[in-house]
Amino acid sequence: MDLINDEFYMGIALQLAHGATGQTGVNPMVGCVIVKEGAVIGLGAHLKMGTEHAEVHALNMAGEHAAGSTVYVTLEPCSHHGRTPPCSDKLIANKVARVVVACTDPNPRVAGAGIAKLKAHGIEVKLGVLEREAIDLNEKFNKYITTRLPFVSLKTASTLDGKIASKNGDSRWITNDQSRAYVHTLRHQHQAIMVGVGTVLIDDPLLTARLTVAALNPIRIIVDSTLRTPPNAAVLQQAGQTIVLTTTQASLEKSERLREMGAELLTAGDGPKVDLKQAMQLLAEREIGSILLEGGGRLNGAMLEQKLIDKCYLFYAAKIIGGDNAPSNFSFDGFAKMSEAIWLDRLKIEQFGHDLCMIGYPQYEGGGS
Repeated sequence: MDLINDEFYMGIALQLAHGATGQTGVNPMVGCVIVKEGAVIGLGAHLKMGTEHAEVHALNMAGEHAAGSTVYVTLEPCSHHGRTPPCSDKLIANKVARVVVACTDPNPRVAGAGIAKLKAHGIEVKLGVLEREAIDLNEKFNKYITTRLPFVSLKTASTLDGKIASKNGDSRWITNDQSRAYVHTLRHQHQAIMVGVGTVLIDDPLLTARLTVAALNPIRIIVDSTLRTPPNAAVLQQAGQTIVLTTTQASLEKSERLREMGAELLTAGDGPKVDLKQAMQLLAEREIGSILLEGGGRLNGAMLEQKLIDKCYLFYAAKIIGGDNAPSNFSFDGFAKMSEAIWLDRLKIEQFGHDLCMIGYPQYEGGGS
């Protein structure tokens, strides 16, 4: 049973923020609820980078009734001029009485300054209501704004014995319709999707988000050191942006052919393989703050070895296929001792029919049990 209290209204604000997952680019998702005399008088969410913030939408709805109200906001109101004016100034101008904040803004340009400004103008501020939920909601933003690197989510789909295809290369389909629909939701919720050239050559994927309703298509990223991506690949026939990560050793002729197909080439390293750490920096410079990695075993293993994966979605179908030469979901040198293994923390398990999905955060120092 829901009790009407600060947590209740903050829960509504979190739902509003969550509804815009995938829409805000490198900006955070934020929800806002304004309450006065026991009634909700304003609702808002940040919907798109560069547009009005959640507080502004809610204040516009509340109008003149905002004076003396309580404002619930999932992230500390901004205090600086960015693409939009400061929300803290807007709250002060509308003479709200109280502001309840879930968590502070990790952006160094804010980091408590918004709360301090509100208090300096006599507005009561309460901090930390549903704080954990608010931090988790913006885990992608939090990583990007503090490190200037994208948040990378790894998705794999394998059999119970860890195979992502049969010994003959057949992989359609390992998981069921429900699991695949959820993966398309994940694509909608990330700014970019990344695969290796091997996936392009074997599967010729579209790399789009296909749901029963309209979805946002991610930027497509191909890791291709020697530019083996064929100009007629399906991924290059789709509307939207395709980025090919390569090296200085790439053929100029192949580079030009891919550019003619609309691909943008980014050079990361002098070869023979793409420098993945440099690639992440280059992508972040283009304001790509979140990436869904759907690579093969080698790319997954390389990203894991270099500690570039922040979150894992590991789908397991209730199938065993065997095959000594069947590809696995991770291919890298590995560790000598079990105590050195990478393990998943804050683990959750979701079930999709007969499929299971393990969701967790890689811990790279070993020691999991």
